[in-house]
Amino acid sequence: MKFIIAIIKPFKLDEVREALGAIGIAGMSVSEVKGFGRQKGQTEIYRGAEYSTNMLPKVRIEIATSDELAPRVVETIQQVANTQSIGDGKIFVLELASATRIRTGETGDTAV
Repeated sequence: MKFIIAIIKPFKLDEVREALGAIGIAGMSVSEVKGFGRQKGQTEIYRGAEYSTNMLPKVRIEIATSDELAPRVVETIQQVANTQSIGDGKIFVLELASATRIRTGETGDTAV
């Protein structure tokens, strides 16, 4: 099993969720996060006033999936979340040692 973490721009969340549902992803966790990468923040204008921010809003998606489906998940997120501009985000893939569904006690791939 794999654990996939994707950090994307917030406005891309609905498109990514729909695309992942279309390839068979039944569930995911989503968190609002802030961070920065190579761009080191940016200057913004809010209500007519210019200010600098070094922490940009992002969305963190976490998905547990089978080894077989993981490459399609990564490819789907990469294609749908891509805006061809700086700050599109990152995708991380980790090995997932185990998973257990609390309600039924199912483990492994059947739990995800």
